[in-house]
Amino acid sequence: MTVDELLSRGVQTVMPAKGLKEMLKSGKKLKMYLGFDPTSTRIHLGNAVPLRKLRDFQNMGHEVIFLVGSFTAMIGDTSDKDAMRKPLTAEEIETNFHTYKQQASKVIDFSKAKIVYNGDWLSKLSFKNVVELAQHFTVQQMIERDMYQKRITEGKPIGLHEFLYPLMQGFDSVHLEPDLEIGGNDQMFNMLAGRTLLKAYKDKEKFVLTTPLIEGTDGRKMSKSYGNTIDLTDEPKDMFGKIMSMKDELIIKYFILCTDVPLKAIDEIDSDLKKGANPRDAKMRLGQEIVALYHGAEAATQAQKEFVNMFQKGGLPDEMPEFKLSGERNIIDLLELCKLIETRAEGKRLIQQGGVKIDDKKIDDIAKTIHLKKGMVVQAGKRRFARIS
Repeated sequence: MTVDELLSRGVQTVMPAKGLKEMLKSGKKLKMYLGFDPTSTRIHLGNAVPLRKLRDFQNMGHEVIFLVGSFTAMIGDTSDKDAMRKPLTAEEIETNFHTYKQQASKVIDFSKAKIVYNGDWLSKLSFKNVVELAQHFTVQQMIERDMYQKRITEGKPIGLHEFLYPLMQGFDSVHLEPDLEIGGNDQMFNMLAGRTLLKAYKDKEKFVLTTPLIEGTDGRKMSKSYGNTIDLTDEPKDMFGKIMSMKDELIIKYFILCTDVPLKAIDEIDSDLKKGANPRDAKMRLGQEIVALYHGAEAATQAQKEFVNMFQKGGLPDEMPEFKLSGERNIIDLLELCKLIETRAEGKRLIQQGGVKIDDKKIDDIAKTIHLKKGMVVQAGKRRFARIS
């Protein structure tokens, strides 16, 4: 990858605009970091975009740091929220991070990266230190942020602790003294706070590089709360199926941000689509590329085969989990027993949306009693199946 592509593909903004390219072309090895607050047990493709950019720098020999927001997660960042985020406990953070490294290692080579926890230094700040940090910012700077203006207009509360979050994230830069910080575009304000504090405390300049946010399968911002994410932990067939269900206008953006397909090849796909090529074929290629990245080429081929069998030939998956059950069961109880839903509320929603079937017959009553038979196939949504044995 050339320096020009490094600073353009998957990049939304570089601040300051001048200097970073020249520094990289000079051959200087930079120190950089990407921070993650472990607010969930899953990393989705949107989270992976800045991870992939960090990997690009890593592949070019730069020093990369993976920062775990073990302290900042207890405050709660609302950069991408229109309401206060619930702060997490230390126990919740530890549980959430348990799988983070395993998932992120699908992108980053941790044998060549350093992992740090900001609780190691932020928890040691005194109240005097926090007041000193706050002196570098104004209430006007904070309150002008779009998310706060929206909440003020809607009469929603803004917690005083939310103003402290950028200070804490900013102090990460003071402690690490990086040349560059990478993050999603929603983190711009927080990363610039770090730039301000690093200059004030250490008289050092820091570049900020932001990556674009990507939409989920339904066209809205990719968010766990919307249920439109494609997670790195998704089974290959589920990941492939979600990609096939996404809006056509997202195809090229996903190719650029979520795959390693060369830009020249992506331009050709884009040109074909504009000339009337079937988007389904482009999605097939996209699904193959993404599933192969996180599960391997063989799994990607099998996922495509199952998708074609189910949705283009009207068949069933080659394999599905089997459950030894008998008698009569309420439909939601059955979905739970077959591990097809995570919550009963999800089961009710699927039924109301027409997404639950028994032997290909739609179930529209949440109180429905099912008489179980051997070989019966239970379906929840488009890609989850179970067989009664």
